[in-house]
Amino acid sequence: MMERRISVISVNYNGYSLTCAMIDSLRRHVTTPLEIVIVDNGSARDEAAPLRKRYPDVKVLRSERNLGFAGGNNLGFAAATGDYLLLLNNDTEVTEDTLHYLCETLDGDRSIGAVCPKIRFFAPPQHIQCIRDRHDTPYAHGAAMMVRRETLEKAGPMPEIYFLYYEELDWSVRIREQGWCIAYDPRCTVFHKESATTGQQSPLRSYCLTRNRLLFAWRNLRGGARLLSVAYQ
Repeated sequence: MMERRISVISVNYNGYSLTCAMIDSLRRHVTTPLEIVIVDNGSARDEAAPLRKRYPDVKVLRSERNLGFAGGNNLGFAAATGDYLLLLNNDTEVTEDTLHYLCETLDGDRSIGAVCPKIRFFAPPQHIQCIRDRHDTPYAHGAAMMVRRETLEKAGPMPEIYFLYYEELDWSVRIREQGWCIAYDPRCTVFHKESATTGQQSPLRSYCLTRNRLLFAWRNLRGGARLLSVAYQ
């Protein structure tokens, strides 16, 4: 058996069809050996069972309650065995065999603790959602980011206090505090069906974004910058 260098961790919440499309796209296009770990994160009905039946070689976990985005990913981290851990939203797909470029970036520079691909919107005309203008970037994008196992061990798990949104930004701060940089590799592209689970205008999304902007500022800014940011928001 070939060594599985990449563990793909994806959180499913009432998104069985999205998750299946994501897995199918990986199988269709990616030739690098993958361990796929799906966390059914408190879906209204048990979606882990049909996922296990449809994909017997995929590692599927079930949490009876919704642990939030960070909590679900942390559960997946604990079950993953790969050298590199790829957080991949279940509302994403790939269309080319490019995940190996993220591994190459991490292999080539030990100072890099995390790397993100180019992220484009899935819907036509597939505009770019996330791109960086330099190699070193302050924040990773939670829809698709690869970290070393060592990064997780030293920076700790994703902060579960946010529940939904901004947790990857806070985690990026923790990663950089450990001395790593965060890279961007445009050779790899992931297509994102943004907010397919929560909905673009859902009350939950609006609440979490507003709450977590304040929480992020309070946790990561100091002095006058903290007070000004909180007051402004």
